[in-house]
Amino acid sequence: MEKIVIFGSTGMTGLCAVDAAIKKDLNVRAFVRDPSKLPEHIKNSVEVVQGDVLNYSDVLNAVKDVNGVVVVLGTGNDLKPTTVLSEGMKNILQAMKESNVEIVSVCLSAFLFYEPDKVPPMFKDLNADHKRQFDLVKASNLKFIAVLPPHIADQPGSEYQIKHDASPGRVISKHDLGRFLIDSLTQPEHHGKVCGISTKH
Repeated sequence: MEKIVIFGSTGMTGLCAVDAAIKKDLNVRAFVRDPSKLPEHIKNSVEVVQGDVLNYSDVLNAVKDVNGVVVVLGTGNDLKPTTVLSEGMKNILQAMKESNVEIVSVCLSAFLFYEPDKVPPMFKDLNADHKRQFDLVKASNLKFIAVLPPHIADQPGSEYQIKHDASPGRVISKHDLGRFLIDSLTQPEHHGKVCGISTKH
């Protein structure tokens, strides 16, 4: 894995993924809507590509010449109905196929492990789009790593644990989540898997 592109680079977890990739000496392309949201120290260490994930030619341009893709798309604190995550994912997957890139890690939500009626009402709309995103990823025939984190905490990294097809705990540090999204690209045991993640207690 030499060169990767990270979609959603300026979000809380996205910045941590960019940081983890830089620490691994990877060649990082940060796909951003607004370059001013990237801290200076990161801007100087990555290739910044400005674009809109809903614009296919922007996405295709960002995916060219990379070996791996990391998707950390989010809506900030906006919980109202959206299709941005799934429509953006559709573009990313199509661009990957067109560019012969086969490895992608995707940050989703542990609510996808719940029965739909058990998801807290305030998260239902957002979770519906995560579900559409998840279904696209699973149907893609790519080497995907679907990461379903529980509550993402703004706390220092520590040790984390991974469990396939289930959530191993209730909280994960944003730093550990960012690190796993990068590390899993080169961990074949997680390819094609749905990964729950949490801090080790």
